[in-house]
Amino acid sequence: MTRKLRVSVDHGLCVGNGNCTTTATHTFAHNADRQSEVVNPDGDPADLIMEAAESCPVSAIRVEDAETGQPLVP
Repeated sequence: MTRKLRVSVDHGLCVGNGNCTTTATHTFAHNADRQSEVVNPDGDPADLIMEAAESCPVSAIRVEDAETGQPLVP
């Protein structure tokens, strides 16, 4: 069974480093302000999305289990 995730980016923290957009290319993209946005929370496998979130240098990406609300990253 595939784990469903709830993924969000805190734009107050995001510095546009781009680690997430190069790791999970179908989930994250830069917006007009060069900050990451979630474009498709199901775009990549869960482990790749979590790797992308963990690679954020400012911990701007939050990942939760969509069913339980349990925080997975950070």
